[in-house]
Amino acid sequence: MATIGDQPAALRESGEERQPPGEKMGVGQHILDKGSSMLQSLKPVKQVSQHACSFALYGDDLSRQIETHHYISRLNQDFLQCAVYDSDAADAHLIGVEYIVSDQIFETLSPDEQKLWHSHAYEIKSGLMVHPRIPEMVAKPELENLAKSYGKFWCTWQVDRGDKLPMGAPALMMSPQATGAGVVKAELVQKRDDYYNISTDAIKGSRVEIEEPEWINPQADYWKQHDGKGFAIDVVRTDMKLRAPFP
Repeated sequence: MATIGDQPAALRESGEERQPPGEKMGVGQHILDKGSSMLQSLKPVKQVSQHACSFALYGDDLSRQIETHHYISRLNQDFLQCAVYDSDAADAHLIGVEYIVSDQIFETLSPDEQKLWHSHAYEIKSGLMVHPRIPEMVAKPELENLAKSYGKFWCTWQVDRGDKLPMGAPALMMSPQATGAGVVKAELVQKRDDYYNISTDAIKGSRVEIEEPEWINPQADYWKQHDGKGFAIDVVRTDMKLRAPFP
């Protein structure tokens, strides 16, 4: 089988075909899904209350940048969890998960854990993170909270390289920044703006009154403070532990 990079060509998207390989759903499956949605509570899914669109950069290669769509549920005032998709379409790919914590929670984490997280201040102030179709005035209280938060985002499906299936190890993602390799490509922003008929520059101007954090922990956005060093997962074979450790 022909390969592209490390993956078989058959598992790469052709450009027109977005969907993973497999048979189309039959009538029976549609009936089953419809019945299940009527009879089951689906409580965790129904807690999703926000859709935010932004951009993310691969932690080991900041030149790889993607548009992201976060479907957010809030568990309390200091913790949110997001299912991350590559679009807002009905056939969007679920490409990862992001956890978001307040600055108060972040400061309780160990330095080694903090290295895996990114800040959101610039992402908010620059207008890169938006809540599609929600007026800025309505979104402002949430944006003020998010500006002081930190996120840990694992990408499990690298659709930007054309994978039709989730392949390989997950990738740690970083947030956009104002300088250097952290700047989001202008064409990505323009494509998003055209789709939603918005102006990121105008949104940035409307957010001047949102307060920035007094201090962003330097352990976050690790690459900025450490000569471009990032993190990548390497899957290695290891001996299995056959017995769980006694508490």
